[in-house]
This record gives sequence, structure tokens and C-alpha cells, in this order.
Amino acid sequence: MVVVWSRLLKNTKINGIALFPLVILRSAQDKQDPVLINHEKIHLRQQLELLVVFFYIWYVVEYYIWYFKLRNAAQAYRRISFEREAFANESELQYLRTRPFWSFLKYRRP
Repeated sequence: MVVVWSRLLKNTKINGIALFPLVILRSAQDKQDPVLINHEKIHLRQQLELLVVFFYIWYVVEYYIWYFKLRNAAQAYRRISFEREAFANESELQYLRTRPFWSFLKYRRP
């Protein structure tokens, strides 16, 4: 389900966020952005595969690993395997139909 909750994302640079089972968007206009919606749906699939709670644990741990290596929040965010998979495939609107289980693993970097 896609919902618009601009107050939640008001003071952030975030246009959308997947918090299972919702995709929360900053503005109603973003509902018309198929690339953004697909990006967030990829995250919903990742969350399901890791039983939601393990997704969030893995996401935070991986973020801090990258943050301590790079000392840059934006770069650390972009290096998270879940984000790398979502960004790499967000424009491929049929991606989730053929996406193998745990595909985010191939986006991990040493």
C-alpha cells in the first residue's frame, strides 16, 4: 500500500521510504513516479525475504560499517547492498517479476 505522509518526511531529503507493509511518500505527486515506487517495492521484497526485522538490523549494521570506512553519510547510504540493488534496478519496472530470492547479496562489496 502506498500512502502520502508528508509530515513524516517533512524535514528530510527523503521522497519515499518502505516500512513494511507501506510505502510512505513525501508528496502526492510522487505516486506518479514509477521509478520511485519500484525502488521502494524492491525494498519491500527485501524486507519480506529477511522477515522484516532482520532487514532493518542488517541495513543499520551495513550502513555503520560503510560510514566508519568512508566517514561520509551519503556515500555510506549508497553503498548499502539493499540500496545498491534498488538503485541498479529501479528503472526496470518488471524487475520484481524475475528477481531471484536474496538478490541483494550479489550487491555486497568487500
